[in-house]
Amino acid sequence: MLTILNAVKRVLVGRPFRNDRMAHTLLPKKIALPVFASDALSSVAYAPDEILLTLALAGVSAVAFSPWVGLAVMVVLLTVVASYRQNVHAYPSGGGDYEIAGDNLGKYAGLTVASALLVDYVLTVAVSISSAATYLTTAVPSLHGQQAAIAATGVVILALVNLRGIKEAGSVFAIPTYIFMASILGMTAVGIFQAATGQLGEAPSADFTIVPAPGFDEGLVGLAGAFLLLRAFSSGAAALTGVEAISNGVPNFRPPKSKNAATTLLLLGVISATMLAGIMYLAQATRVHIVLDPATEFLVNGNPLPEGYIQNPAISQIAQTIFGPGPSRSTSWWPPPASSWSSQPTPPSTAFRSWVPSWPRTATCPASSGPAATGSPSAMASWPSRPVRWC
Repeated sequence: MLTILNAVKRVLVGRPFRNDRMAHTLLPKKIALPVFASDALSSVAYAPDEILLTLALAGVSAVAFSPWVGLAVMVVLLTVVASYRQNVHAYPSGGGDYEIAGDNLGKYAGLTVASALLVDYVLTVAVSISSAATYLTTAVPSLHGQQAAIAATGVVILALVNLRGIKEAGSVFAIPTYIFMASILGMTAVGIFQAATGQLGEAPSADFTIVPAPGFDEGLVGLAGAFLLLRAFSSGAAALTGVEAISNGVPNFRPPKSKNAATTLLLLGVISATMLAGIMYLAQATRVHIVLDPATEFLVNGNPLPEGYIQNPAISQIAQTIFGPGPSRSTSWWPPPASSWSSQPTPPSTAFRSWVPSWPRTATCPASSGPAATGSPSAMASWPSRPVRWC
């Protein structure tokens, strides 16, 4: 029985490697970009929805501010990327935020940051895989209502695939991630061209009237309106999730490690900012409207929406407007394969690809500097006053 289990394990996750034989797993930039940047790219895919959903609380007039909120998020994104480019040169060991906080603010601060990052990685996988499941049901309406089962199955499959190793799984998932980036950027380019030539249509939800939430009947006015704008910015800042993954994974890059990591960060910043700006512009140009509860917050000619209406996410509505409805009338089709990726903004592997190399290193660093690293009574007594041993 044990022999059979070992054989199954080798088939599913491959053979184990000693640490001193792991040099072959170091990543070139073209593979490191989809591996480490995928978390941030998947976050950019659903950040516009968060901005639109928040502003919709104050009605249609408030949604007009969405491009400005998106611009503020983009400025912060580029600022954070520029900061991390300095960090990968100053702290190339892969400790990332944990090492920076521990060095400058003390060990407890470092452990707090590491704990927050570990929780963040788990939540990012959950949110991103849920977003992917939602967009999958947008493309295949018959799967609507099965999002939870799809997401859970996706996590299990992706875990098995990624356990084969960073480089091996990264090479496989690099293809859909690059297709995703090309599709979103291609959709943006086509949409801007249509807008410039007067051919850009309106989203399926453009004529819907949004019923403001209590207290926001007059739109974004007063202190409540200011706080709602800040809340929209905070929700849109989800686009920054995963930017730190590269600084945690510098040792996984091929030499020169810091230089290659900094270059990958620059590519991440440019691509993410371009995608976010394009989606926010097209959402405004096509008048995309999304709300938390379409049944109660949308009106058509003064009446509630028909029963059974399914609200598609922002990118799906934009793609449908630009390329036209497909056979299912719930997604858009652009001769293969771009439209299917445009209407499904994140290949299910994106956040998972960033989590796989980042989680072990982020968890290992605090473990290697804590009292359990030696297990001796003297170490237990002196921690955390003794120097941190960075990984």
